[in-house]
Amino acid sequence: QVQLVESGGGSVQAGASLRLSCTISGRTSTTGGIGWFRQAPGKERFFVAAVTWNGENTWYGEFMKGRFTVSSDKAKNTVYLQMDRLQPGDTAVYYCAAKNEDGLWRRPQMYSDWGQGTQVTVSS
Repeated sequence: QVQLVESGGGSVQAGASLRLSCTISGRTSTTGGIGWFRQAPGKERFFVAAVTWNGENTWYGEFMKGRFTVSSDKAKNTVYLQMDRLQPGDTAVYYCAAKNEDGLWRRPQMYSDWGQGTQVTVSS
């Protein structure tokens, strides 16, 4: 089991950038990778991006690639989500989650441990 803490959220204007951080502690040796998801009020949790713990492979949700970049820094036990050209539609609570096995990176039910989330609000 691992513990995850997100940080870096906030309120910004459309077109701005934010970098979210996910700091992991606990049994990181069994972690295969970290995923980012977001959830807006009244909507389902939506896949944003994922990265293997060694940083070699990445995946992105629809409409994310090109604006969002996910990366991993094992030395700091931290995964980052760089978000550029933010739009009001990006407003949501952003969660990071840990996964042990490879595959099915876009399915939230495949992740075993979750952070508490960080709020991102983008105004027009």
